[in-house]
Amino acid sequence: MHHLILALTVTPSPDPTGTLRPGLSEDQVTPGTWGFVLTAFIVILTTFLIVDMVRRIRRVRYRAQVEEARLAAESGEPAGAGGTPDENDDAGSGTR
Repeated sequence: MHHLILALTVTPSPDPTGTLRPGLSEDQVTPGTWGFVLTAFIVILTTFLIVDMVRRIRRVRYRAQVEEARLAAESGEPAGAGGTPDENDDAGSGTR
């Protein structure tokens, strides 16, 4: 069994020394410069969108915490006394 596994790992399945079919150039089978530029643009745009989304979610979470503290202060309770312990742990975890 070990000989079979060793033979499969040593012998590459596709022949790495293969060439392109006659009539094809490397530009026809690779994305080229424009493909790289477009892919890099999509990656950068996605990164900015994710950062903006995280910032907006954090802002909404902070506003909810401030509103909860304001309502607790108006009702005379301590700021962290309302809700279940699980809710208080999630609100005070401070993950950023």
